[in-house]
Amino acid sequence: MDKEQQQKHLDDQSPHDNSEEKMTEQSQVKNQLEANAEEKEVTPDEKIKELEDKLTRTFAEMENQRRRFEKEKEDAFEYGGFSFAKEALNLIDNLERSKQILENDENLKNTEALKKTLEHLEIINKDLISIFNKNNIRSIDCLNQKLDPNLHQAMMEVEDDQKEPGTIIQEIQKGFTIKDRLLRPSLVGVSKKTVSKVKEKTENKENK
Repeated sequence: MDKEQQQKHLDDQSPHDNSEEKMTEQSQVKNQLEANAEEKEVTPDEKIKELEDKLTRTFAEMENQRRRFEKEKEDAFEYGGFSFAKEALNLIDNLERSKQILENDENLKNTEALKKTLEHLEIINKDLISIFNKNNIRSIDCLNQKLDPNLHQAMMEVEDDQKEPGTIIQEIQKGFTIKDRLLRPSLVGVSKKTVSKVKEKTENKENK
């Protein structure tokens, strides 16, 4: 088959192919229009119900956002100075350490200079505690209390048969709260029964 015959053959097929493509496209467009028409056939009651649902969800989300905002604003007002207060506790710690160092200095013991210095340190300490109290920062009373993991952190155990096991008998570092939140726990030592007492109690149970 020469070139002219091949071109003629292609020309004869082309209109037929184009016709089939157009029919396919028209069929697809028709199907799409019918599908859209079915989707749009919604009754007025259904439209109203759909709008009511959307409004309900929108109002619920707005209310949730308002509550979150109020909570964040309240926390910012109540606990905005939390980090600052926590850092300020170092002042009290340093005063206490300075006091202990001076009291243990053999060259200063029973001197007038030591007495006056300790008095000044005590005045500063009381002023700091007063400022803390005005800002709802309060120290935790722990001595002779039962260990509370929410407020205390046990650092060691001390044998003491006079106290119930788990009773705080030593305060290593004072703890503080700010309003109803823990600023830092009290570091404490708690009592435990002596080894001989525990052994004796165990032996008595076995003998029974």
